Amino acid sequence: MTRLTVALRDTAARVDAATPAHRDRAVDALRAFAVLGVVLGHWLVTALVADGRSLRAASPLQHMPWLAPVSWAFQTLAVFFLVGGHVATRSYASARERGTPYRRWLHARLARLFGPVVAVLTLWTVVTLALLLSDAEYGTVRTLVKLALSPMWFLLVFAVLTAATPLVTRLHPLWPLAVVLHVDVLRFGLGAPDGLGWLNLAAGWLVPYTLGAAWTRGELDGRRSGWVLLGGGTAATAALVAWAGYPAAMVGVPGAEVSNLNPPTLAAVTFGLAQCGLALLLRDRLRHAMRGPVAWAAVALVNLSAMTVFLWHQTALMATTAALLPAGPLPGLHTVPEGLGWVAARLPWLVAFVLALVVCGAAFRTWERGGGGRRLRPSKVVRAHHPVTGRAPHV
Repeated sequence: MTRLTVALRDTAARVDAATPAHRDRAVDALRAFAVLGVVLGHWLVTALVADGRSLRAASPLQHMPWLAPVSWAFQTLAVFFLVGGHVATRSYASARERGTPYRRWLHARLARLFGPVVAVLTLWTVVTLALLLSDAEYGTVRTLVKLALSPMWFLLVFAVLTAATPLVTRLHPLWPLAVVLHVDVLRFGLGAPDGLGWLNLAAGWLVPYTLGAAWTRGELDGRRSGWVLLGGGTAATAALVAWAGYPAAMVGVPGAEVSNLNPPTLAAVTFGLAQCGLALLLRDRLRHAMRGPVAWAAVALVNLSAMTVFLWHQTALMATTAALLPAGPLPGLHTVPEGLGWVAARLPWLVAFVLALVVCGAAFRTWERGGGGRRLRPSKVVRAHHPVTGRAPHV
């Protein structure tokens, strides 16, 4: 066993020992899987094709729609909102027990959420100005900025739902689900303007968020709830795709007439219900798996850097693509994603994207902060997450 292996095992053992015994490690595991799912999904279905002096966005799903099941595995935002709703409602209940005012509670949570955003916006403001002043092709600049800032929509929606936590604590998930259903009936069945669909941006993600609140209340403790959500969500999604004309891909596809994600459709929401059901069913297995120090340390590391990973992963992809343009066009990086050869060539590039992301994380790690403007400490990663009992836990 090498010294590095020994050091890593020792570090993992210390993280494991520092974690309170009553912490619900399944919560952190689900959050880590959700974040990594989004990142890998973007890296696999987002291509920047070199076309002379310009770069344009493309997707293998445009040319190989039969690869749509790939999007089912990596479109994990519903799980993130499930965990977010669970943690936020539990945190708010704990704050009320301690007498912490709502304003202070909200400020602490939003500071953690938006602290790292400043670095992304600053860098891309400088990059955008430099590209425009260097007479770069406008379409290329627009493509790069759009990809870099695309994660921001998620943060804005999550921030709104976080601010509304006291109001949605006891909201039944069927209410926002009904809103999504009626919006889609109006859009696709009665010819209402497509702009109406943006109501689903809040209502669609409110469904898993309120499921997280139900988890906090102990209403989803039994396995029956998980099976109902998994079975019902799967059946509804299959029916909507097969007979109602919804796209099979659960992510946006450039050039597609309808996107399941922008804004969320009923199919995306029912698919999210199935994912949430599966997540709930896996809780016990995850708790068991996270007893291993190495597995738990890896999950803790992802949670510690979750915002950095989420905010910088598109920048890492674009930096790698742009840096290697002089050597291009390189298969799987600059070429049109129109066949399995592109997919095979793409997979090794994931390693390069990871390395670029590590560089971004190292360069901007001081922007990964906790509440109140303090830098996030490793001890924050192992603070208490309690399994739900009759009393709201301290978080």
